Amino acid sequence: MRVLDWLWRLDDNQVSGQPLHEWLLHTGLLIVIVIAFGVAVRWLIYRAINRGVRVMQNNQERRGGPSGQRIVRPADELETERRKQRALTVGALLKSVTTVVTAVVIALTVLAMLGVPLAPLVTTAGVGGVALGFGAQSLVKDYLSGITMIIEDQYGVGDVIDTGQAIGTVEEVTLRITRLRDAQGVVWYVRNGEILRLGNKSQGWANTRVDMPIRYDQDVEKALGVLRGVAADFAADETWNAVLVDQPDVVGVDSVAGGAVTLTTILSCLPGQQLPAAREFRTRVKVAMDNAGIVMATTPPATGATPPTGS
Repeated sequence: MRVLDWLWRLDDNQVSGQPLHEWLLHTGLLIVIVIAFGVAVRWLIYRAINRGVRVMQNNQERRGGPSGQRIVRPADELETERRKQRALTVGALLKSVTTVVTAVVIALTVLAMLGVPLAPLVTTAGVGGVALGFGAQSLVKDYLSGITMIIEDQYGVGDVIDTGQAIGTVEEVTLRITRLRDAQGVVWYVRNGEILRLGNKSQGWANTRVDMPIRYDQDVEKALGVLRGVAADFAADETWNAVLVDQPDVVGVDSVAGGAVTLTTILSCLPGQQLPAAREFRTRVKVAMDNAGIVMATTPPATGATPPTGS
């Protein structure tokens, strides 16, 4: 109370043409209004961000399969959860940016109301920003690339990707780096700003090509029949039917070279399941070909070789 009485008696002291106590009351009230307005704007933006995140989580889109059909598969739940996590990450990032921008605007406005000259401050900040930009432009590039990758959902933890520098399974994604582990167990730390091209081998579905070479002198039509039978049985198997996202496609003769005829089948599988599916399919084809008396190609047959009995 003594301080307020002292300020009230300072009528002779003038600030901006007003008595000191009037200036303090007037300026203080304006500062409170500015802060309250800034907090209200921040709250409204936060509310809009939260609503946007809820919309992103509720409107999940399923990626179509290779034939353009809508395919229901166990991986849908994982994709949905991943999209929800991405929405939360984007929301948190936007909230952080909103908080920083709001705080800076409020601080500058309050300083201007207190009579602090902003020109030297803005000039210093501008020069410092330019110097920081030149010195840390690669760091800024990494963060901007990381933000873009997260927003666009280019890849996530568990995906097998090709960054051009390394190929492996993603173990961690941050705004600055991506950590992945290759087939030899080597951990790679790739800066997001250095990824100029990206191949995702695990997004939605994956194709694998199974080539089965038979000797040149074998019955191709019979071999194709065996291959189609194996493909039908493979798709009918409950274990592997859950892995496939489409029927195996027996393409036919892909090449004739080196004394061998290569028969090709395309398997469309869930992400990460294409290699086990290809190994199992290749095993079944080998057994079926042996039972049918069809000789698989290993080395070019000798001149004048005749098909084995029963072929």
